[in-house]
Order: sequence, then structure tokens, then C-alpha cells
Amino acid sequence: MRNIFLTLTLFSLLALQVQGQLTAKPACGLFTVDILNGTINNLRPNLNEQEIREQLPCYSSDPKKDSTCGRTLLFTDRDVKIFLQRKYVEIGPDFKGKLSIPLIGANRDVLFKWLGNPKIKDTDWDAFQMQYGTLVLHYDKGKVKLIQFSTQGTEQLSLCQ
Repeated sequence: MRNIFLTLTLFSLLALQVQGQLTAKPACGLFTVDILNGTINNLRPNLNEQEIREQLPCYSSDPKKDSTCGRTLLFTDRDVKIFLQRKYVEIGPDFKGKLSIPLIGANRDVLFKWLGNPKIKDTDWDAFQMQYGTLVLHYDKGKVKLIQFSTQGTEQLSLCQ
């Protein structure tokens, strides 16, 4: 009887140890954003959710449906958001990764050489027509603070406020 009890105890402890093993967080590597092609790690924001989740498994939390923004994948450690239903990517001022064009912190006055004239111009943002869709740059004191890009044109684009 004592041997059976010891054996069951050992199996229980072993089972607890197996469940308590550390698991590594999925790695995505360096995020590379190609501004002229509208991709992040060669993925366009109009892919379906499953494809994006498979290619970029290091999101911060499972997407939750927000009543105003729809389903969103957050990469908080990289300052990146992918708005799945609205089909656009948002790159914040604390972006950790590589930009094909160094836009974060760039002066509004020097953007013409890379992007041409904006299709729509406002006091705090510009929207550029790109071959893939739309690039929107938001400014703070004349410097780029936020990048948004989508495969949709300016007429269809619906950004989250």
C-alpha cells in the first residue's frame, strides 16, 4: 500500500513539473517596414487574420473586438498595431525595427523627395497616394510622429480615432 502511495505521489509531482515548464514566447525577429511597398515583414495589411498571425506570432495579446476599431493585433514592445478589419498598419513614435525610409522624426519639409506631393493635406497630417494604396503621416511640431498605411485608397480608408 505504501509503495502505491509513493508511486502515485511521484507521478503527481512529475505531472506538476511538466505543466510548470517554461515556454518561450514566439519570436518574429526584426520588423522591417517597406514604406514604398506598404508591407511589414513583406506582409500587406489586407491579408486575412490567420495569415498575419502565422507570419507575425509575437503579438502582445489576442485581438479583441473594439466597437470602434474592430479586431486589432498589438505589438506593444515594437509600437505597431495592425487593424485587421480596417486593413491598415500603424507605426508609432517608439517603433522598434527598420524603416525603408526614415520617416519617424523626419521634417515635413523633406518628405517630397521620397513621397512626392500629398493627395490630401491637413494641418496635422498628410495622405499620400501610393502604388499599393494610402500612406498617412501625422505630425507633431512639423515632424512625423505616426505612420499609417493601407492597401485601400483615400476614399475607402477608415482610420481609427
